[in-house]
Amino acid sequence: MALTADAITLQPVVRPAVGAPRDEVLAFLADTARRIRLQDLALVHFAGAGHIGGDFSSADILTTLYGAVLNVAPDRVDDPERDRFVLSKGHIAGIYYTTLAAFGFLPVADLATFLAPESKLNGHPNRLYVKGVEANTGPLGHGLPIAVGLAKSAVMLGSSRRTYVLVGDGELQEGSNWEAMMAASHLKLDRLTLIVDRNRLQQGATTAATNDLDPLADKMAAFGMAVHEIDGHDHGQLLDALSAEPTPGKPTGIIAHTHKGHPISFMSDNVAWHHKVPNAEQYAQAVAELGGVL
Repeated sequence: MALTADAITLQPVVRPAVGAPRDEVLAFLADTARRIRLQDLALVHFAGAGHIGGDFSSADILTTLYGAVLNVAPDRVDDPERDRFVLSKGHIAGIYYTTLAAFGFLPVADLATFLAPESKLNGHPNRLYVKGVEANTGPLGHGLPIAVGLAKSAVMLGSSRRTYVLVGDGELQEGSNWEAMMAASHLKLDRLTLIVDRNRLQQGATTAATNDLDPLADKMAAFGMAVHEIDGHDHGQLLDALSAEPTPGKPTGIIAHTHKGHPISFMSDNVAWHHKVPNAEQYAQAVAELGGVL
């Protein structure tokens, strides 16, 4: 079994026009997220590696950001006024590359090189290799501090651009995140949005069993964040939260409640699927559950 061009079936998509009816936008996001999951599933299955559980818990967040929220485009990746997005949980590179390919930031055909020797699409995103990647990530706890720096630079330059960063909930066991939240609050970085993929699982265990984060919203608020809790698989809630005007003087913290492996029946909320690869039978079942064809 190997990942080849035959496994790449994703077609690039075009974002709905600004001002498009809400129902049209939400239908687009739902279908695009489904297609992105299908392609990412093939990458992990045929490459024999990846983080499918976290990929799928974050898929709706990434789709909503690139499909309806971020002020960025493939032909504007060097525009100083573009929004910035940092994927702190860099191990979900498969779904990130697939999302970037869907929205035209990299050729869809390049997905066939995922995790291949010397491929630019390695296990963690590299900004020198992939257009649209703002920061190299992988070691957890680094993305939010980088995003704080990006948001502070916008203030210093008088820019109205926004900075978004996606972290995993297990990653919040790293103290650097809390130092960054405290700094962002002190600096009044209200154009910064922290998104927590709150799937309550990490490698090998639940977050509660490892280092309980609750009450997470209260803790983030105590560090100066304007906190909102949403369903991280509801595109309407994601769209509203991610595109809302920020609270003046406060960085935004969005706790997106998700399910690892969503929406696949045998993956969802199953810690084994943090780093597991579906076999042929499981792959076929997951494809069917996503409404796809082999």
